[in-house]
Amino acid sequence: MNPASLSKILSRYGLFLLLLLLIAALWEGAVRTGHVPPFILPAPSSIMAALLDNAGLLLRTHLPATLAETLTGCLLSILVGILLGTAMHLSGTVEKALYPFIVISQTIPLIALSPLFIMWFGYSMWSKVAVVFLTAFFPIVVGVYDGLRRSDGGYRDLLLTMGASRRQLLLKVGIPLALPSFFSGLRLCVVYCVIGATIGEWLGGTVGLGYYSRRMAGSLHSAEMFAAIFLLSAMGLLLFLAVRLLEFLILKKRGSQQ
Repeated sequence: MNPASLSKILSRYGLFLLLLLLIAALWEGAVRTGHVPPFILPAPSSIMAALLDNAGLLLRTHLPATLAETLTGCLLSILVGILLGTAMHLSGTVEKALYPFIVISQTIPLIALSPLFIMWFGYSMWSKVAVVFLTAFFPIVVGVYDGLRRSDGGYRDLLLTMGASRRQLLLKVGIPLALPSFFSGLRLCVVYCVIGATIGEWLGGTVGLGYYSRRMAGSLHSAEMFAAIFLLSAMGLLLFLAVRLLEFLILKKRGSQQ
């Protein structure tokens, strides 16, 4: 990494890193001096020690299970979200019929639905995938739908005067101009997927980081519980950064072709 890149990173994230180190130091000091009981809030050093001690179990068993549920639910959310958002854009009838149901689906507490998913799918991965999907598909639907709606403007009118078909309008104008809105929804989606997988494992799991953290909380092993939470947070952050990188590459390529 050259000095210019390092300087740019520090100028952008330097205050965040400084604040993070300060919080970690105060947190560690509060626990070590006895101001905070370690069974309530373990010290960062204890969390890292628990993470290292249980790395084999966490990384080989629980993390892959949660990641599989997250990615499967995410892919399903993207597919269904794109189809629903595009269908509502193309048909006013579909929008009037489905949009209220899509909004209502986000008002139902997942805790109430998780037992139902377990009845349908058992304790398999698919009960967690159902929770992930219900949690995460909404940002994709809204991102695609709003992005396509905002694409109706000067470009559309120009192509219409040139005799463009509806399919050509969608491919040449709608989709390219909707990409920023889609990626905004996708960034939310991947984070919500991690939350959904954790909720599903808490309520009816036999494996996964959410299940592990619930089991550790029940036995008052707070350091192990926070180690699982740390891995969940790291997984969500990496997925978010992966989407940002994909967005940068696609939009940069699209901009270079214009």
